[in-house]
Amino acid sequence: MILVTGATGTVGSLVAHRLAPRHRVRLLTRRPDRITVTGPYVEIAQGDYADKDSLRRALYGVRTAFLVTTPVAATDDALFLAEARAAGVRHVVKLSAAAVQDVEARDLITRWQRTNEELLRESGLAWTLLRPRAFMSNTLSWRTSVCGDGTVRALHGTSANACVDPRDVAEVAVRALTAPGHAYRAYTLTGPRAIAAVEQTAILADVLQRPLRFEELALEEAREALLRRYPEPIARALLESAGRQQDGAKVRVADTVRQVTGHPPRSYETWAFDHRHAFSRARSPASRLALR
Repeated sequence: MILVTGATGTVGSLVAHRLAPRHRVRLLTRRPDRITVTGPYVEIAQGDYADKDSLRRALYGVRTAFLVTTPVAATDDALFLAEARAAGVRHVVKLSAAAVQDVEARDLITRWQRTNEELLRESGLAWTLLRPRAFMSNTLSWRTSVCGDGTVRALHGTSANACVDPRDVAEVAVRALTAPGHAYRAYTLTGPRAIAAVEQTAILADVLQRPLRFEELALEEAREALLRRYPEPIARALLESAGRQQDGAKVRVADTVRQVTGHPPRSYETWAFDHRHAFSRARSPASRLALR
């Protein structure tokens, strides 16, 4: 049995969909009504990391788990790993972030991610760490302004990021969960090249076959946009991360996707074309700032 956490999230949902046709998989979620994954071997477990009874039920019979945690400074990783060890789980594949390797990255979010990686490495369980750069899908946060006035607004528009397609991250996760040879490995996952928001805007315009304008956000505008969505410590951490990107800390490309999956990482052009219909109308409110 494979347990997937974060099954309604960006990567977790993709992992679950890929596992569902051929593997026994259990999806841990707070909101079963939001699960869209179906399959002959799919089970849904309603629960929460802080609810030990629900966590124990979800982990019963599980041998491999995909772990996604999001609340910064929470103890979700420690709670999950303690119960996983008690339940006899053998291998945990954890979604982390490439920033943990950046020696200059000392923001709150990165420090939390490093702590959680260390908890897993010291847990006594076999582990695999997935460390993606920013998701290409982060640019979905532009769709309201793209659909509204044909404008993309972002901070540091010419600073590049070797962003990765979440589908590639999910494929690597599935390999790590189902095939031998991935235990005790840390995989940095990037796209084929570093790309900046200005160029992403041009690519979207070409895919959508209509003009788009890029508007650079001032630092204070970006701060205000983040504070509308996040507590101040998180907003500050995201701005620190954006500053490191401006300094060139996120341009390095890794060939890990090809090494693990056998195919090259998808380009932003491919991602944009495959998701072009998401920009045909605004489906939900989005921040003016693309979190990168």
